[in-house]
Amino acid sequence: MYRYTEHDQKIIEERVAQFRGQTSRYLAGELADEEFLPLRLQNGLYIQRLAPMLRVAVPYGLLNAGQFRKLAHIARHYDKGYCHFTTRQNIQFNWPQLEEVPDILAELAEVQMHAVQTSGNCIRNITSDQYAGVAEDEIEDPRPWCEILRQWSTFHPEFAYLPRKFKIAVSGSESDRAAILVHDIGLQLLRNDEGELGFKVYVGGGLGRTPVIGSVIREFLPWQHILGYLDAIVRVYNRYGNRANKYKARIKILVRAWTPEVFAEKVEAEWSHIKDGPCTLTQEEVDRVKQYFTLPDYQVLDDATEEAALQALSADNIAFAKWRERNTLKHRVAGYSIVHLSLKPTGVAPGDVTDSQLEAIADLADKYSFGEIRATHNQNLVLADVRKSDLHALWQEAKAGGFATPNIGTLTDLICCPGGDFCSLANAKSIPVAEAIQRRFDDMDYVYDLGDLSLNISGCMNACGHHHVGNIGILGVDKKGEEFYQVQLGGSSENDAALGNVLGPSFGREEMPDIISRILDVYINNRLGDELFIDTYRRIGLDPFKESVYAKNH
Repeated sequence: MYRYTEHDQKIIEERVAQFRGQTSRYLAGELADEEFLPLRLQNGLYIQRLAPMLRVAVPYGLLNAGQFRKLAHIARHYDKGYCHFTTRQNIQFNWPQLEEVPDILAELAEVQMHAVQTSGNCIRNITSDQYAGVAEDEIEDPRPWCEILRQWSTFHPEFAYLPRKFKIAVSGSESDRAAILVHDIGLQLLRNDEGELGFKVYVGGGLGRTPVIGSVIREFLPWQHILGYLDAIVRVYNRYGNRANKYKARIKILVRAWTPEVFAEKVEAEWSHIKDGPCTLTQEEVDRVKQYFTLPDYQVLDDATEEAALQALSADNIAFAKWRERNTLKHRVAGYSIVHLSLKPTGVAPGDVTDSQLEAIADLADKYSFGEIRATHNQNLVLADVRKSDLHALWQEAKAGGFATPNIGTLTDLICCPGGDFCSLANAKSIPVAEAIQRRFDDMDYVYDLGDLSLNISGCMNACGHHHVGNIGILGVDKKGEEFYQVQLGGSSENDAALGNVLGPSFGREEMPDIISRILDVYINNRLGDELFIDTYRRIGLDPFKESVYAKNH
């Protein structure tokens, strides 16, 4: 993973010192709320319903064991003993004291972490595929390109105060696991017919109040021009984005108003002035960054032997077999596996991890996966390089630590924002609904029979829980001070990205497990063979679900 240079370290330490002074002046009454607001936001600090919330950047979801131990220390000494992993691979602390935030930032800087540009109207954390570098279907490792974009976007003088927040995601595989079609800019690494590397460029995706699937504005952009082209995109947005109305300020609104074709013309015109300028990447610069992403010291293993031993262990232990089936994936290197650590045990807010669990995960990473951990878009964690012969031992330790729930990709592996329990913007609580659904569907044989199925919950229209792109999406709404929940069906965040369709009138919180049960009954009664929920929905449409859910005899 990328290591700070002396220059990087100095920049972050100076930023901490600067914010310490700003915080002191604010607490002394020398800065007004409106003056402190942009300063705290660009250092990741929000004022939530009950306390400040600090969002920590995790560039492209990559962390090491030392950083996990520092997060555990911060959770224990500055918070309430836990932290939260978000859908954009970041970390949030929900209970810091304002006067202690500069101390937290100083501690983060000790392990090459920060909270710069995790909020505010700027380019946010660059996200990517949690399987980068180890996925079988990978075209090109996206991590070096994400790091190049991170360096380009951090403290960019022209883009510090955009019309609205701005998010970029990069995918380097055939399967989109970075949700690039619902980002302001989505980048797909690919090779053209001549084998040359470049990017397909999507613009104008996003969720929130106005959900939009991104549009292609360039089918193939040579890699040398990625920074100049992104500069052109953001310049056009910075110049023409709506600054008068924050609800119409995102780039997706501009692209939709102009049409993607017109927007692309504007970008090409802007790019023509800078195309071969200082932003043009050289092979030397790319190689400089790539040197930080070398392969671990893999052993040469006999995959057949490793697999045979695992099969024998699985035959004797059904629980281990289920965990391996659901929580591990094939690695591109023989004899190794990709392992998911589930952060979705019933009764715990999805994505929450305690200080002791953070330390336990750090130990597992050191012991089994070259000291590295990845955060996923689904609020779980990944150990990307585990020997197959170590899987059984890892499973036992993960089970003891509380992160071996064998539910990855299933109904109970749901995405959930913090909702009304924490967020001042939320219309309704999300966490109790998630827990109620998990408790209702505790029969894992039933859950496994349903197959891959995404259920996403948001507490408001800002869609931090990505409800629009869940196969089943739940949105908390406010009706005259009462909390209700609207259901959407048919969403997807993958290559076939789609926005869900509203089922109908909203429901009370107590009804939600029954409503989900009726939706699943329709799926089970109509699916063909092992057909997945999303495929059944696309074949039969919304009406059968609506008729069942709203039937009077229920």
